[in-house]
Amino acid sequence: MQNYDIIIIGGGPAGLMAAGRAAELGAKTILIEKNNRIGRKLSITGKGRCNITNTIELADFLKHFNNNGRFLRNSFSSFFSNDLIDFFNKLGLDTIVERGGRVFPKSEKAFDVVDVLKRWCYKSGVEIKNNCEVKQLLVNDEKIYGVKVFNKSENRTIQYFSKVVIVATGGVSYPRTGSTGDGYRFAKAVGHKIIPVRPSLVPLEVEQKFCTKLNELNLKNVTVSVWVNNKKKTEAFGELTFTDLGISGPTILTLSKTVVDALKNNNKVKINIDLKPALDNNKLDARLLRELNNNGKNHFREILKSLLPLKLIPICSELTGIPTDKLCNQISAKERKKLRVWLKEFSLDIKSARPISEAIVTAGGVDLKEIDKKTMSSKFINNLFFAGEVLDIDADTGGYNLQAAFSTGRLAGEEAVKKCES
Repeated sequence: MQNYDIIIIGGGPAGLMAAGRAAELGAKTILIEKNNRIGRKLSITGKGRCNITNTIELADFLKHFNNNGRFLRNSFSSFFSNDLIDFFNKLGLDTIVERGGRVFPKSEKAFDVVDVLKRWCYKSGVEIKNNCEVKQLLVNDEKIYGVKVFNKSENRTIQYFSKVVIVATGGVSYPRTGSTGDGYRFAKAVGHKIIPVRPSLVPLEVEQKFCTKLNELNLKNVTVSVWVNNKKKTEAFGELTFTDLGISGPTILTLSKTVVDALKNNNKVKINIDLKPALDNNKLDARLLRELNNNGKNHFREILKSLLPLKLIPICSELTGIPTDKLCNQISAKERKKLRVWLKEFSLDIKSARPISEAIVTAGGVDLKEIDKKTMSSKFINNLFFAGEVLDIDADTGGYNLQAAFSTGRLAGEEAVKKCES
């Protein structure tokens, strides 16, 4: 018979933090991971660099979680970005702060974050079981008492018993890393409501075929806005990257949840790109007029080289109807206006979002109304806790989601120990 104080399901950021903290406080703790190693998804976050948190103030931090930010106040109050940075620094992982307050390991290697967490867990006394897939939560009389596990290495089913179970299984994005929605199934089986899951922080596909010609083109310092049924909904400033099927990059990932929800309701969605956000219409028109006058005997393509990346020049010509070999002194005021409008409103019709398997984060999950935000415990099942992405929590890109996972995981671990002692 395998008996523990606390069982943690899932070896991601929330699970590792919960396990290490619980063991550090003296609880006999086991972490059960379905993969052959822990932290697989964490090791590829931030393009392999791992944006662990953000240094902006709490009030602004919470705004990046939309309406669910209020739920995180307690977990952030007890363990926030400065605490997380200190935590990693004390474990020997140096960090750096980049533009926008984003915090990364100084080595710029996500694997180093995983290694530090793993060593901390082992040093704290956590028993880690890899290649073990939890099949069922064991519940009796609305109280959890363990889990049923299939050990893939030994090809047998085992039951582990405990006083407390913490579910930190993540969402359904990047399923090859083990995020296959197991936690939703566990929660639903014991009576919890699951807010429909959908992709968040996900690339978008567009109707325009010319995007294939722009593949890998990166636009910096642009303003990107979302229009739903011809009404502007939201916008973001920063970088945008073209893919062979559409668009991605920080601005698109940030705006994608709004797009996904609008498409779900069968709305018409388009993205407008302001390629010259630093110039209003009057200033941009004055610049274009000056460029045309100064390059009267040159071809139109010559002034476009000073305005656009080379890949965008033929697209601009096609969409404005101005031939690239037309002389600048032959371009009419009407054509100049077309160019100005296009530079401020380069429009793309959104066809769909990429599959949830390609999303960085999953939106939706265990309904927060059924979770005690002060402890991360279930309001239905005694001694059952949830932490991380399995909850209906998602945020913009920039380190916010990982901070939420670490903070809720740590709070769950601490409160679980209190349960064991009561």
